[in-house]
Amino acid sequence: MEKDTGLLLYRNMLLIRMSEERLAQSRQAGLVHGACHTYVGEEAVATGVCAHLNQDDMVFSTHRGHGHALAKGVSPFEVMAELYGRETGCSHGRGGSMHLFKPEVGLMGTSGIVGPCILQAAGAGYTFKLLGKPNVAVAFFGDGASNNGAFHEGVNLAAIYKLPVLFVCENNLYATEVPSSYSSGNPDIYQRAIGYGIPGVKVDGNDAWEMFLAAGEAVRRARAGEGPTLIEAKTYRTRAHSEGMRDVGYRTQEEVESWKARDPIKMLRDRLLRDHTADEDDIDNVHNEVTARVTDDHQRAADSPWPKGSDALSHVYFEGA
Repeated sequence: MEKDTGLLLYRNMLLIRMSEERLAQSRQAGLVHGACHTYVGEEAVATGVCAHLNQDDMVFSTHRGHGHALAKGVSPFEVMAELYGRETGCSHGRGGSMHLFKPEVGLMGTSGIVGPCILQAAGAGYTFKLLGKPNVAVAFFGDGASNNGAFHEGVNLAAIYKLPVLFVCENNLYATEVPSSYSSGNPDIYQRAIGYGIPGVKVDGNDAWEMFLAAGEAVRRARAGEGPTLIEAKTYRTRAHSEGMRDVGYRTQEEVESWKARDPIKMLRDRLLRDHTADEDDIDNVHNEVTARVTDDHQRAADSPWPKGSDALSHVYFEGA
C-alpha cells in the first residue's frame, strides 16, 4: 500500500465516521427532521469502491446513503445542510436523509425504496455502452435488497449485455431487524453470480485495503468492456438501523461488541502503522484536518437559511429550455 493511497482511504473513512457521529448528535438535539440512517461501521465499503471512480462515473444508493454521498464527493456541509432541511443542502433541503442527490459529482440519488438502485445502475451502464463512454455505474444495496426481484432483473440485464456495472451488496447481516441467515436460502450472496455467468467476489467489508483491491479489479473489468461484477462485502452497522430505534433485542450486545472490535478505521490505522506506511504524525494530521472540517461544516449547515415557501415548487419540474 502506497502512503498516499493509504492516507486517502483513512481520511475518507474518518470523514464519513465523524460526519455520521455529528449527525447522530444533531438528531438528538432536534436539528435533523425525519429519519437518519447512519453508515457507522461500514465506511470501508464506500471508500474502497469510490476511490476508483471519477466524476462522470455514477453511483446509485440506498436509504443508508450518507457514506456513499461523502465518498463520491458530496461535502459534509451539503449532506448536513440537507438533513437539517436547509436551502444549502445538496437537495436544497427538500430530500432529507434518504434523498441525497448531486449529479454534478455522479451521485444519482439515494432512495428509501428497496432495490431500485440495482435497476438504475444497469440502466446507466446500458447508456454508457450505447454512447461508447468509458464510464462505470455502481449500485450499493443491502442484503435485504438481494431478495428483491429487482436484483435478478438488474444483474441479469447487465450480464447478458456485458454492461459496465458494479453490484455492491453491503451485507451487514440484517435487513432492518431480519437476519439474512433467515431470509435467504443461501446467505452467501456472492455465489448468486454463478447463475448469471459473471464474477462473484466475497470481500471482508471492514478491510479497506481488501475492498480497494476488489473494487479496483471490478472497475478495470467494467471499463475494459468485460461486463459486471457482483461484490458481497461482509460488514456490520454498529448503530441502530435508524437513529432512535432499538440497537439490540434482535441481535446481542456481544455480537455488536465483537464487530466494534473489528472497526474498519482502526483496522486500517493499525495496518498503516504496522507496515510503516504512515506514522503517528501522519495519522494525527488527518484527524485534526477532518475534525476541523466536520466541525466547521456542521456549524455552517446549522446556520444556513431555510428554503423559502415561495420556492416550494422549484426543483420539482425540469425548468430548462
